[in-house]
Order: sequence, then C-alpha cells, then structure tokens
Amino acid sequence: MATRHQARQAVVSLLYAYEMGTDSKEFLEEFLEDKKIRNERKTQVVETFNKILEKKDDIDNVFKQHLKDEDISKVGLVERSIIRLGIFEIKFADTDKAVVINEAIELAKELASDTSPRFVNAILDKVSK
Repeated sequence: MATRHQARQAVVSLLYAYEMGTDSKEFLEEFLEDKKIRNERKTQVVETFNKILEKKDDIDNVFKQHLKDEDISKVGLVERSIIRLGIFEIKFADTDKAVVINEAIELAKELASDTSPRFVNAILDKVSK
C-alpha cells in the first residue's frame, strides 16, 4: 500500500498535470495504477484532488494573501501545486499543521528547485498562523 507521502506526491503530480491541461479520468486512472496507488489510498488521492479543485478559488485567495505581489501565475507550477495541497490540508482538512508543513517541505525538496523548500515553508507557515 502506498504511504501518505506517496499519496501527497500523487496529488501534487495530478494538480501539476491539471495545470498543464491534462484533465481526463483516463489519465488519472493510468497515473495512479502506474504509481501503484490502489484501494483506500487511491480513494483518498482522488477525493483530495477533487476537493482541491472544488475549493481552488478559496485556496488561491488564501495563497494570494501571503504573496508579495499577489500574482500566483509567477509561482512555479510544482511549487503552486505543493502550496495548494498544503493550504487545503491546513484550512479544509483535519491534518496537523506541523505535519502538513513538514510534508510540503519534503515534497519541495524532492520535486522542485533548491530555493523551493524555503518558499513553501514561508507561505505555509504564514497560512497556519
């Protein structure tokens, strides 16, 4: 069974793909099967992904409040996806804030640039307060 961290990686990847214009149920199914995310974890990933898309405007409004120029489009797609997941978990899910921030930093280290962990940490730390 996939770990919670792997599930978060999958959500970030799906958010990234969505931003790139890939929005199909077929892609989602193939991606999760390829990553061996099945059963309960698959349900969790799909539900989280869909809830983030449903609340995207609310999440982005929170995001904008903590950006200097309030222009989300200037934030890299990977970082944007990680931060959206983090804001969702902090504001709309019952997940410990410290866990959310730690996981987001780890995802930024794995998936984004060298400066991304600091940026992700700064935004989510502000959101959590």
